[in-house]
Amino acid sequence: MQTTRLTLICHARTVAQKLACFPTNEPVENSVLAPGSLADRFDASRRLNCAPELRTQQTAQWFGADAQIEEALRDCDWGRWHGKSIKSLQASEDAALHAWLVDADATPHGGESVTQLCERVAQWLASLQGTSGHVVAVTHPFVIRAALIHVMRGIAFHDIDVEPLSMVELRFTGRWRLRLSGLDVKGAL
Repeated sequence: MQTTRLTLICHARTVAQKLACFPTNEPVENSVLAPGSLADRFDASRRLNCAPELRTQQTAQWFGADAQIEEALRDCDWGRWHGKSIKSLQASEDAALHAWLVDADATPHGGESVTQLCERVAQWLASLQGTSGHVVAVTHPFVIRAALIHVMRGIAFHDIDVEPLSMVELRFTGRWRLRLSGLDVKGAL
């Protein structure tokens, strides 16, 4: 049986994330990391993919100069909410925002639904099943969430590997959320 290893990396922080805004095609925040500076994190035989947005391409450059653009890894289409803050939507479109948060099929922004995003990511994951080796993919938080939901299939107990000394952080702010730690590069990100 062939083995496919997939490492999903979330792009580096952007100003939109700091301001709790839906993204545009913004760059990552200033960083002291040079292109290729994190390339030794993975074996040279890995295949490096990234989403087409600027922030993912910039992040991928830190892991190597050979990143291939993968359309399936693109961020969710936020429609008319691109660049808008959560706070402004709470003031102007609270019911629409709430509908989007509770209904995976909702598209009050006129873009892509969570269900559509999950289907796109599931198709991409299925395409990797025939690929042996290590794929490193730099993408977006929502794409990573969609991949995790697909892998967990709602019956996740035997699909979760917990390595020695691994850590999982859960936070409760009205609902439980899983928090995955980022790469520690000594404050450079």
